[in-house]
Amino acid sequence: MHTVQNKAVVVTGAGGGIGAALARRFAAEGAKVVVNDIDAGKAKTIADEIGGIAIPGDASAIVEEARDALNGTVDIYCANAGLASGGTEAADEQVWARAWDVNVMAHVRAAHALIPAWLERGEGRFVSTVSAAGLLTMVGAAPYSVTKHGAYAFAEWLSLTYRHRGIKVHAICPQGVRTDMLTAAGSAGDLVLAPTAIEPEAVAEALIQGMDEDRFLILPHPEVAEYYRVRAAEPDRWLAGMNHLQQKWEGGTK
Repeated sequence: MHTVQNKAVVVTGAGGGIGAALARRFAAEGAKVVVNDIDAGKAKTIADEIGGIAIPGDASAIVEEARDALNGTVDIYCANAGLASGGTEAADEQVWARAWDVNVMAHVRAAHALIPAWLERGEGRFVSTVSAAGLLTMVGAAPYSVTKHGAYAFAEWLSLTYRHRGIKVHAICPQGVRTDMLTAAGSAGDLVLAPTAIEPEAVAEALIQGMDEDRFLILPHPEVAEYYRVRAAEPDRWLAGMNHLQQKWEGGTK
């Protein structure tokens, strides 16, 4: 029996892509799923498909409504909604602020609403869809890269702070996934992500396996572990390699 069977689950940003794949997989494993998306039509479509409950709106503000819809309990919360904000240090401050709000603060707000009840029960699971950009980085996307590092750091903090009190945290860090977000990444995505891109369903499979094994870091692309090791052990070598990609990308955009 999988960890998610008979559990009450919330998936944000579940109108398509990774979120929809997670919602479908949780439902297939016997969970009761709240499908959240800023697009009400997309949320309803997925919820109707899987026999779930659609709760559209801002992912930051749905915990109480979702808890009520799930008979008072949220067992697993998937902070999946995210923004793939491109740009450099010169990106408008509103772009930076929005990326920070969606990619980091939405997770903080959800945890703030969920943790007290989980501590009282002595159990709960928080799933953060981070991206390999949160472990490494992404050319051409400073707001995305920086805020995904923030999302990963917050997931780490939750895990080290509450794991002895029954709260389990999982950080999913895929590279390229064949979604609208990959398409929106444009030429940078074509260069860095597309060659090894996987289907959203593969991310969902990796998460289920990782949850069954109670693993914090879940890497649907196993090679990311080696990139992460080199980044930590040999930062100049890693940065030189990434700068090579940057130059290649700049050459391709001219």
